[in-house]
Amino acid sequence: MGTAAATRRPGDLRNYALVTAAYWADTIADGAIRLLVLFYFYEQGYTPLQLATVFVFYEVFGILTNLVGGFLAARFGLKTTLVMGLLTQTVALLMLGLAPDDWLVVGYVMAAQALSGIAKDLTKMSSKSAVKLVAGDQPGSLYRWVAILTGSKNALKGVGFFLGGLLLTVTSFQTAMLLLAALVFGTLLATVPFMSGSLGRADAKARFRQMFSNDRAVNLLAAARILLFASRDVWFVVGLPVFLRTVLGWSFWGVGTFMAFWVIGYGIVQASAPRLMSGRRAGHGAPDGRVAARLAFVLALFPAAIAIALGAGLDPTVVLIGGLILFGVVFALNSAVHSYLILAYADGDKVAMNVGFYYMANAGGRLLGTILSGLLYQWRGLEACLWVSAVFVLLAGAVSLLLPREPSA
Repeated sequence: MGTAAATRRPGDLRNYALVTAAYWADTIADGAIRLLVLFYFYEQGYTPLQLATVFVFYEVFGILTNLVGGFLAARFGLKTTLVMGLLTQTVALLMLGLAPDDWLVVGYVMAAQALSGIAKDLTKMSSKSAVKLVAGDQPGSLYRWVAILTGSKNALKGVGFFLGGLLLTVTSFQTAMLLLAALVFGTLLATVPFMSGSLGRADAKARFRQMFSNDRAVNLLAAARILLFASRDVWFVVGLPVFLRTVLGWSFWGVGTFMAFWVIGYGIVQASAPRLMSGRRAGHGAPDGRVAARLAFVLALFPAAIAIALGAGLDPTVVLIGGLILFGVVFALNSAVHSYLILAYADGDKVAMNVGFYYMANAGGRLLGTILSGLLYQWRGLEACLWVSAVFVLLAGAVSLLLPREPSA
């Protein structure tokens, strides 16, 4: 039998818990870095497009990391990629924390962000792939496990936004980075030595060309994922925080707190997706491609409605808070369905490669959204970002209509 369920060992649950703890720590640091870098450079007078440029390498190297990381995990085991991710994140944070002020220019920070993107995607791929060691191929069980992991990750990324705003308020940029480096490296020392084995079955015969999926369902889901995450980041990365800070006059603390609560709430909904959608599941107690398509079409209504309300001159604070809360609920459900489907479609013997390919597409969507967020906001403001978001979600729904009607491939 080639399934993960058939090869599961008693230590897999402990290993999974340790991997998840390491992933949580890295996620908190990643969220904090994003807000710290964004507002540090905003205070230096950078334009929205320049702010987006700072994060380009973060997303570009995320794409490359998922591609290469999936191969490395298949060849050497998930423990190797996890250690590589935590060490790389520590180096990235030290680069920013130990650098003198005159080193903190766009080129240098882009290089540090490239390392941070590598680190984040190595740890994410390791933890997401490890789900199948515990849950196996039972659709209902796999759906619950992946929803809990993904939801908790996003909730903790929100904690990271909150922490970033707090650190920028009470201490310097460099000191904040050193504190985050201590968090990540301390987690490495507290978790990795207690893991047994290589996490999953290392395959010395794995070949890099196998990273590119020849499975139609995986490829379609990857295309939908690109569009879904571009629809979020086209307003979330630059447009929204800069709008809150400059147009509405919110403080760093206020922006960080709002974004933190939005992402935490998003994570809670994502973790609760199996229970919230229990009356709408398709086959075997888990969702299929039709559910992903329906959620995408509903989701497209919200950025369009927010843009219309802002254009009509309604109170922007009420419109944004209310509209983005509703957007976050539906987006979280849609993302949870996607995160389940990739593991359901993945070949049990090539799960790390399939997950790596899928999250390469995820990073590609974030890259597209990041660039457009700065460009569109500088060109036409937040409303333009929201209209493009609606178009991306509609396209994601159209692609999702082509997904299989069974929960697993």
